[in-house]
Order: sequence, then C-alpha cells, then structure tokens
Amino acid sequence: MGSISHVITTNPTLPHLPFTRSTTLRFSCFNPRLLPLPPTRVAGKVGVFAEVSSPSRTTSGIDFSDPDWKTKFQQDWEARFRLPHLTDIFPDAPPIPSTFCLKMRTSIDRDFPGHYSSYEDWHGYINNNDRVLLKTIYYSSPTSAGAECIDPDCTWVEQWVHRAGPREKIYYKPEEVKAAIITCGGLCPGLNDVIRQIVITLEIYGVKNIVGIPFGYRGFSDKELTEVPLSRKVVQNIHLSGGSLLGVSRGGPAVSDIVDSLEERGINMLFVLGGNGTHAGANAIHHECCKRRLKVSVIGVPKTIDNDILLMDKTFGFDTAVEEAQRAINSAYIEAHSAYHGIGVVKLMGRSSGFIAMQASLSSGQVDICLIPEVPFNFHGPHGVLSHLKFLLETKGSAVVCVAEGAGQNLLQKTNATDASGNVVLGDIGVYIQQEYRKTKQYSVNIQIEFEANFHPIKKYFKEIGIHADVKYIDPTYMIRAIRANASDGILCTVLGQNAVHGAFAGYSGITVGLCNTHYAYFPIPEVISHPRLVDPNSRMWHRCLTSTGQPDFI
Repeated sequence: MGSISHVITTNPTLPHLPFTRSTTLRFSCFNPRLLPLPPTRVAGKVGVFAEVSSPSRTTSGIDFSDPDWKTKFQQDWEARFRLPHLTDIFPDAPPIPSTFCLKMRTSIDRDFPGHYSSYEDWHGYINNNDRVLLKTIYYSSPTSAGAECIDPDCTWVEQWVHRAGPREKIYYKPEEVKAAIITCGGLCPGLNDVIRQIVITLEIYGVKNIVGIPFGYRGFSDKELTEVPLSRKVVQNIHLSGGSLLGVSRGGPAVSDIVDSLEERGINMLFVLGGNGTHAGANAIHHECCKRRLKVSVIGVPKTIDNDILLMDKTFGFDTAVEEAQRAINSAYIEAHSAYHGIGVVKLMGRSSGFIAMQASLSSGQVDICLIPEVPFNFHGPHGVLSHLKFLLETKGSAVVCVAEGAGQNLLQKTNATDASGNVVLGDIGVYIQQEYRKTKQYSVNIQIEFEANFHPIKKYFKEIGIHADVKYIDPTYMIRAIRANASDGILCTVLGQNAVHGAFAGYSGITVGLCNTHYAYFPIPEVISHPRLVDPNSRMWHRCLTSTGQPDFI
C-alpha cells in the first residue's frame, strides 16, 4: 500500500518506496517532484505485481554499440506501456460481448441482465492490438529545433501507445457495476463536460448505479459528505456551467481508507479527474486494489489547466484558458496603450510549465515580453527585462508583459510552505514585478509565511532614471478557472469521458486517457506523471512566440 505524499520523483536512482497504511493523501495536483516513485514495468515482466523500476528512464543505460539496441529499446517500451488489466490478477475472468453498440440499438433503459448478444457486422470496435504512433517527426540531427533523440545519431525508433475506444469484449456486466466519479485539485474548464459524458456513456452500456463522490478524495472519509446519485437527467445541462457539479478539494485520507470505502460502497469502477498528484493517488489506489485482489477499475482523466501532462498533445481546459486569457491581455494592452508610458502586466497560470503564457502571448499578438518558468531571465543589467521595457517605452510608448506564475521564482524570497496538496507555495511574481508587496497568510499547515518584495522593480527603475511609467497589473486566474469550456475543450472532454468508460469496461485499470498525436490513447499512469511536461526553450513553438513578441534573451 502506498505512501503518496511523495509518490513521484524525477530522480531515476531512487528505489520504489513501499506504501504504508498510516500514510495520508496529500497529492492532489501538486508538484510531482515531491512524490515517491510510481511503479513502472520492466521489460519481460508482466502482471500487476511485476518488478518495478523508475519511470524516469534515460538513454544513458543503452549500449548504442549493440547492433540490437533498437530492438531491445522497443521491447522495453512495449513492456513499459503495457496496460494493466483485470486478467493480471483474475486470469480466468470471462469476457462477454460488449453491450455498447451503436447499430440497431434499443432504448438505453432496457433491461440488460442476461442480454449480451452483439452485432457482428458492426465494425465500430477497437482491436486490442491497435496502436497510436507517439512521435511523427523524423529529426535528422540532434541540433534540429525541438529534436527529441534516443541515440546520438537521432535514429528513427517507432514508439507506439494503445489506441483508446470501445472493445468488442468487456469484463463487467453492466447490472453489476457501481461507478463513481471524483474531481480533485483546483477548478478547470470542462470538469462538468467530462462528468456528463462519463455518465451518459455508462448508461449506454447499461449501468444504472452511478454516483459522484463530493469534494474529491475527501468525500471517501468525511461522514458529512454523501454520494450524489447521477443519471443522464441529472447531468444533462451541467456542461453549460463552469466549476464542478461534485465540488473539488485537495488532499484526502489514507489510501487504505479510500480502498476500504470503495469496498464498503461496492464501487467497482472509479473515474478520477485530476492532475499529476491526483493521478499519483489513483495509481496508488489501483495498486492497493490489486494487492487486495479487488475487481476494481481505476481510470484517470487528466485535468490540468497548465497542460503539463507528459506524452499528450493537450489536456482539457487548456484551450479555454488560452482563449479567456486573451481578454486579460487585451485589457492590459488597452490600459497600457491609453496611458502615457503605460505598462500592462498579466499573470497567467503555470506553476512549472509556461504553455498558457506562451500560447496566449502568441495568439494575442499584443504581448511584448513573455516570461515562463522554463526560460531564466534577469530584471536588471543591459540585457535585462527593465532595459527592454525602457526601449519599448521609448520606441512604442507602451508595453505589455505576460508572465507565468512560476516564472522568476529565483528572484523571490523562498519559503518551505506547502498547501494541502503538497504544492510549494509560490511567491507572486506578478505583484513583485509591478509593485511593493508585503503580505502574511496563514496556511492549513500552520506555518506563518511572509512574502516580501521590498522594492518594485518597474516603478523603482523608471523613477530612478527619471522616466514616468504607469503600471497596471491584472491577474485573471480565478476568472479563467471558473468559466465553462469552449467548443474545442467541449469536444475533447466529451471524447475523454467516453474513452474513460470504454477503458474501464475493457478491463483496464491504473490507466489514463489522453490525446496523443491527434488520436486518443490509453497510457499506464506512471508513464505520464513522472515529472511535469515543460516548454522546450529550443522548440519551434517557443521560437514562434519569440518571433511574435520580438523580445531578446534576458540574460
């Protein structure tokens, strides 16, 4: 059983840490660098209790002089990305014909027990051997922009992941299923869309017992929180509103207590909507269920507005966030453009990854400086941010700065404080840039934190050099988190919810679903949460952003 206060780490040399009953959950959407290692399959090993090793594989252990290295790499890749299945612990579990068929359907409220005939002429099922190609670009040189190479020669190696979708054979009888849905971490556009589609798809399979667990993992232990019965009628219009029908929270009880609750409630399908930390918890729950030999499918749906999940094109809520950020950037531009020597500063989400700031800056066409966590910068000096702002005021008369919340943390006073999820409490880079800031806040961990920025770089700088600067600061974070999903995210959420249910009925567990190379795929959870996905400073997308803003290197 598992300790998940630090279930994942980026250190590939650390051993896997065993789980203990006394450990409490403190993992919802927090920095995965604080988590213990999740198990990852080793080549040649199968079954849920296969030998484990670090998921943070590097190519340093590959002998490229071995003529068979490529074959060995692909075999290891296939073993790592093999999907955990109920037959790993129940080898005699009988498959039955799928109750999901979109041909010659009767009403979804028909009586399913004993009726498992399938239409053999319907070709809408996914074969278990179907795969999605992870990478499609052949880099001829390691020096190519954005190159992702396995060996020094950038040899082309095919890397495949499992295609998502309905299977012809399923491992649950719908009338025996009790499905539960939880939403963890912070709010994100699209949560209600995913909840809605999971419920609708479950009902099409014939499931009648569907519940929501309120306020994330906390709902498994808090006796005052009761299950929320869900049906198509209940969820029909919830996607028209932002937030989560079920509520969200961070942290929660011990893994053992959660699995005890699953047993007591008779839940055998659990759909977990959350980010890296929440998925770490889902993976620990999956392994505890395997340890107890429980027939439970635990399926993740990646929810991170920062778009920082590995191997996936994007996560739901990201497109909406980028679109809504345009309003803030446009407001900052108007404020700056309308003032004498106006400077607009917009802070956007992005603790470790600057995807929102980068994409919003690129799409707006109004940003002069984009600052993200992955790219270091200096404020002062001849090549610093302040010097470039002076140049912009002299040449344009105004400037707009877009900064990700995790950028420039080295400039702020560090603390050891964490929130309920284990996230390190960040200093406010936006306020630091714009004005003097001194604030004391009491956190649930009973630590007094004092953030200090005893000078205000922009205002102080321009005052010292005798140039007037009118600085406006906008933080739209909570406005963005709370809105409903746009059309693009609505489609993504719908398909993710459907495929989560398909994966559960197919007998998989300990997996998550995502968009990979424009196709939907299943991934073992450990492979996507070993560390956050980051913006590559040498990627074409970051180069495009720099071309748009015209900013120099601030080093």
